[in-house]
Amino acid sequence: MAEPAKRPLTLRDVSEASGVSEMTVSRVLRNRGDVSEATRQKVLEAAKSLGYVPNKIAGALASQRVNLVAVIIPSLSNMVFPEVLSAISDVLDDTPLQPVVGVTNYRKDREEKVLYEMLSWRPSGVIIAGIEHSDASKAMLRGAGIPVVEIMDTDGTPIDAAVGISHRRAGRMMAEAILKAGYRRIGFLGTKMPLDHRARKRFEGFTEALAKAGLEIADQEFYEGGSALGKGREMTETILKRSPDLDFLYYSNDMIGAGGLLYCLENGIDVPNDLGLAGFNGVELLQGLPRRLATMDSCREEIGRKAAEIVLARVEGDEAGPSGQNIELTPKIEHGDTLRKKPRDADYPE
Repeated sequence: MAEPAKRPLTLRDVSEASGVSEMTVSRVLRNRGDVSEATRQKVLEAAKSLGYVPNKIAGALASQRVNLVAVIIPSLSNMVFPEVLSAISDVLDDTPLQPVVGVTNYRKDREEKVLYEMLSWRPSGVIIAGIEHSDASKAMLRGAGIPVVEIMDTDGTPIDAAVGISHRRAGRMMAEAILKAGYRRIGFLGTKMPLDHRARKRFEGFTEALAKAGLEIADQEFYEGGSALGKGREMTETILKRSPDLDFLYYSNDMIGAGGLLYCLENGIDVPNDLGLAGFNGVELLQGLPRRLATMDSCREEIGRKAAEIVLARVEGDEAGPSGQNIELTPKIEHGDTLRKKPRDADYPE
């Protein structure tokens, strides 16, 4: 993997890559002046391949930087990310740095656009959710010449630094806890995962642990769009009508898991004896339910704090700092009231 750029890319870099003058490059990128279509395409292709982003404040500030930290997340409706933002803000609160937020809606093309616009203002650092990005986004991040911290996930190689949990490990941990409690007919309910890489990795880790015990997912139910209690109810009803012999439901997040719990309570299902349930994220808001859903704390606040601390230390130190820093935190399982802590005798027949 290419090393991060030691300095921000300039017009000269694009000029050399495209074989035209810096003045021509400037005209193309500012969409001004008479430039042939062939030359324009040559410049734009060179700029994109390098990851060059025009500097909207060039000449306005001697430092060529503003005291902003770009924080790029996939969603604001998901309660997970506001907690991360709050922790980032707490760390930066008494410093000159100010976080600004961009939302990608889990789309790589949207992430490219948000990243392009934010980097054009020359922020002092970037904190971005996930480690899967398009080639164009990776080029922009490597070429920015500023601290870049990828958060929430450590299953991969960071561009610069990463803080998060291993979602494959989290999936394995939950599967092992479920099996230890004696459950064997396990269903999975979650989002369609091509867009949510972290949910996909948890699912992979979960199924790997089941396979090690000689088991497979007995049934699955997927949804599209944002998480909601209503979806959890509907999915739970659907999967239980289709597979009434399931003894455990593992949800990809707490919101749909909470909807599933409400459905079970309303329909007289004995939780956790006849049917166990577990979600993911440890959402504090859901602690007011009639029963506490089993879940796993994804270390959101600690991730936000550590990411902000890395950016702050690098900015205050006025140096690039080490690349490849990968801080993996360890999530904890919370059994709540929906996951037995030990198996019943009937779970292990003679």
